[in-house]
Amino acid sequence: MSLHGNHLIAGKPVAPEGPTFNAISPNNSQPLEPAFGDATEAQIDAAFQAAEEAFDGLRTATPEIRATFLDLLADKIVGLGDALLDRAHAETGLPMARLTGERGRAVGQCKLFASLIRDGSWADARIDHAIPDRQPLPKPDVRRVMQPIGPVAVFGASNFPFAIGVVGTDTICALAAGCSVVVKGHPAHPGTSELLASAVYAALEEAGLPAGSFNLMHGKSNKMGTALVKHPLANAVAFTGSLKGGRALMDIAAARPTPIPFYGEMGSINPVFLLPGALKARAAQIGEAYVGSVTMGVGQFCTNPALVLGVQGVELDAFVTAASAAAEKAAPATMLHGGIRSMYCEGTAAIASTAGVSIAGQSDADPSDEATQAECVIFTTDLATLEANDTLRHEVFGPCSIVTNCPSKADVLRFAKSMEGQLTATIHGTPEDLIEHSDLIRVLERKVGRIVFNGFPTGIEVCPSMHHGGPYPSASHSFFTSIGTASIYRFVRPVCYQGFPDESLPELLKAKNTRNAIRLVDGAFTKDDA
Repeated sequence: MSLHGNHLIAGKPVAPEGPTFNAISPNNSQPLEPAFGDATEAQIDAAFQAAEEAFDGLRTATPEIRATFLDLLADKIVGLGDALLDRAHAETGLPMARLTGERGRAVGQCKLFASLIRDGSWADARIDHAIPDRQPLPKPDVRRVMQPIGPVAVFGASNFPFAIGVVGTDTICALAAGCSVVVKGHPAHPGTSELLASAVYAALEEAGLPAGSFNLMHGKSNKMGTALVKHPLANAVAFTGSLKGGRALMDIAAARPTPIPFYGEMGSINPVFLLPGALKARAAQIGEAYVGSVTMGVGQFCTNPALVLGVQGVELDAFVTAASAAAEKAAPATMLHGGIRSMYCEGTAAIASTAGVSIAGQSDADPSDEATQAECVIFTTDLATLEANDTLRHEVFGPCSIVTNCPSKADVLRFAKSMEGQLTATIHGTPEDLIEHSDLIRVLERKVGRIVFNGFPTGIEVCPSMHHGGPYPSASHSFFTSIGTASIYRFVRPVCYQGFPDESLPELLKAKNTRNAIRLVDGAFTKDDA
């Protein structure tokens, strides 16, 4: 299909009225047609009005209809074929193999949430029967279930054009819950966003759901993002991006006359702790695998292991030697867009210029400016330097990392206690190491959202148990996840029904358990009728 560059409100193209822009291919730094434009406040208002009008039709549709829509969407995404992959490659520079795999992840997410809402147990239905003869006061019949909150705003991410973009987890779980969405496509890949939007509308139409359930806005300006968050019909915001941008939007959401939840995933340095037993047994192996994680996706993951800590000694030296050799062999690769590359170059230059920091290894080949390439750089420093320089403890988005020599186990623990909130932390060790360093684990349980043992944090498994979030500043709220089925809880809230007749209750609260869902009935989990 040919691209038109328009916004899409309830499925209808709306020509841009704001400043226009073109996607720039990071592969060759050339502009791509067509031009897109910033959405105006009037257009954003029209999108939210469409979302509000569609909300009741979407939320009252049966779970089976919404699940069918998600299954259809999965098929429609695949049905876009090579046109989707080719455009995404042109706009992001991501290799075709990576894009094919990520498309599979997006399709899998659709099917995962379809299965989730068909079952119904996620809605946490709770039923407490009346006890009219209870003394000294009768007990009323009280029932509770999760209900969708209304239209929500979603900001697509740059680094996952499919899985965290227009049809990413934020959009899919909101629609699954019954919330209509207004999505801001990322300006680095607007054509990809338009193609994916066409799949959404085709699936909505075939499922018989209102077209206003989904609306796509394009734009680059901060003003447009502010307008999305401030709009009075927005009930929540989902965001994946930088701490600076996320914090600004988070403050706007909190300062509204009616504050709304802002679910931001805002980056992390994801520290890796190398314990003595692991270093003694396999320092070189860990060093090589570590660089593989650092360079995965050109380091453009919020889970990139940007900091390593270990007790100084010959074993840590062996790790650094292996990592340095692996870094030298790592070829420079194309980043998502020129802005990210510029920030990466500035960030690595700032690290390299810090007194007490050395370059242990970097790519042998020079990166290409025209192809928007970045090279892997592995730095080394000592704990005193790390603690004295804030720059070294801030995320640099790309394929670089800092290995830190610590004087003792106690110093490693002290640093862990001082850390800001992180998405992940990784421990390499033996079972004996875990016992010996149990105090470190206890500290990390308060500092991070996911602790990885003898692996690396890059590569997130999309499953019910996954938690992708963490204490601030890695995320805006440590309870919520942006990946996995639990992400649906960002867009629902509990509603309690007291004294209602059975026929007027939501399906999951009726006496007959038609969905065969797990419910909490009089304090016990059961699939039986209530």
